[in-house]
Amino acid sequence: MRILVVEDEPALRSALEDLVRGEGHDVESVADADSATEAGCSDRFDLILLDVMLPGGSGIDVCRSIRAARPDLFIVMLTARGSEDNKVKGLGAGADDYVTKPFGARELLARIASAERRLTSAAGDAEELEIDGCRLDLGRCVARRDDDERPLTAREAAILRLLHRHRKRGVTRSELLEQVWRAPGDLPTRTVDMTIANLRSKIEQDPSSPRIVVTVKGIGYAWGEP
Repeated sequence: MRILVVEDEPALRSALEDLVRGEGHDVESVADADSATEAGCSDRFDLILLDVMLPGGSGIDVCRSIRAARPDLFIVMLTARGSEDNKVKGLGAGADDYVTKPFGARELLARIASAERRLTSAAGDAEELEIDGCRLDLGRCVARRDDDERPLTAREAAILRLLHRHRKRGVTRSELLEQVWRAPGDLPTRTVDMTIANLRSKIEQDPSSPRIVVTVKGIGYAWGEP
């Protein structure tokens, strides 16, 4: 993969470059918020290792800006603070995964390998779906209804893939957190429900009465077709 390392501490940045390059990935690095935003918003990378504390701005804000420009980019937050509050903020800003400092080389490489598997397996799922008059191009992260075209984020597309893959049953919030956000299933957050609400506003004919992403009482959510 093409990986961007964003870390302001020179020794750690160099170590991360060597570690990731040693696994056969192409690596570039930057050290501040502005450079991270510029590089991350380009189309040169598949994954970004993004430190939370950066000169010139917060990594959370950088994550939010990059996610808006690159819905398909896999973002792993690096944080020295392991509180659930910071994890929730990172996930809410669009991060796909997070690693708490200090972390071991094997742990970080495992997260990168997991991201690579997710990106590869996603390519094997159905990329073009049609349901209730809405055409979903998950590969391009686009939803179309009549002449109205709306962009989807990578996470919204991943939610739809997961629901479609398990369309014969309901998918729990814990499963969504674990498989889409790569977060602990028991993480106390409303992020899943907020993301689903935003997704419905884009794809449902009537978001107040959804027929694509339906609620399964006591379980979570399901693909609308039986």
